[in-house]
Amino acid sequence: MNNKITELFGIQYPIIQAGMIWCSGWELASAVSNAGGLGIIGSGSMYPDVLKEHVKKCKVATDKPFAVNLPMLYPDIDKHIETIVDYDVPIVFTSAGNPKTYTEYLKSKGKIVVHVVSSLKFALKAEAAGVDAVVAEGFEAGGHNGRDETTTLCLIPGVANEIKIPLIAAGGIGSGRAILAALNLGADGVQIGSRFVASLESSAHNNFKQAVVNAKEGDTLLTLKEITPVRLIKNDFYQKVHELYEQCGNEDALRNLLGRGRAKKGMFEGDLQEGELEIGQVSGLIHDIKPAAEIIEDLLAEYRLAKSEQTSGKFNF
Repeated sequence: MNNKITELFGIQYPIIQAGMIWCSGWELASAVSNAGGLGIIGSGSMYPDVLKEHVKKCKVATDKPFAVNLPMLYPDIDKHIETIVDYDVPIVFTSAGNPKTYTEYLKSKGKIVVHVVSSLKFALKAEAAGVDAVVAEGFEAGGHNGRDETTTLCLIPGVANEIKIPLIAAGGIGSGRAILAALNLGADGVQIGSRFVASLESSAHNNFKQAVVNAKEGDTLLTLKEITPVRLIKNDFYQKVHELYEQCGNEDALRNLLGRGRAKKGMFEGDLQEGELEIGQVSGLIHDIKPAAEIIEDLLAEYRLAKSEQTSGKFNF
């Protein structure tokens, strides 16, 4: 599966594990990288000293390339960047901010820089800022999302038609068939989050992993657009958010309800009632928890089967 993405990152398969808060530490990142994909440490939920430890452990656990996801809203982002430079992390995925802010500096330090976007407008801005690739993330995705609710099926071909740098598709991708579809739409690789949440190496609480496995179609909804759009499993906390919307609560009321540490409470500590449970729509298609390497093996087997069906004439009209 050699293409622009495998060549850019020096990996075997164009499969990237998303850098999710509270879910993707060094164990998951190194497992994915060792299996031929690109593992990412999610730094948005880590204090600077914690990220440093995760990077050090990841470098011991794998000799393959790995990355750090760097949310630009992070308050101590300069310390995270210092760790990335000092410990020679080769690849950085930036998100939730202006790619111009750090791209030039990171590239001057020899880093490959990828920026996560939710629209063609921001993909073009990222390309103009000099990033090496973009992740275009559709409305189906978990975690922080786009306000315009553009689905992956519409977003990827629109972006592919306009940019010249490599394109990674994200949002609703959790199977080999979905990988083939994304590549057919014009992507050069895929970023997968939710499926890797339900892995043995994920740092998510087992209660949250089980909630993902138990989720059915329609159990998640994009909400909190006034603050930062996020897709949540419907639980007691989500119901309180919904009720506040029905009462025409303003942004301040939503922020007060959200408070601090909701995502940690739900995803890392396992509070399924009052925690924020961020996951994608594809959770309805996830039915087990297994090692990351086995997940990648399944994805590749499904991809190859789907590709063979595509070329065998099954889809000829």
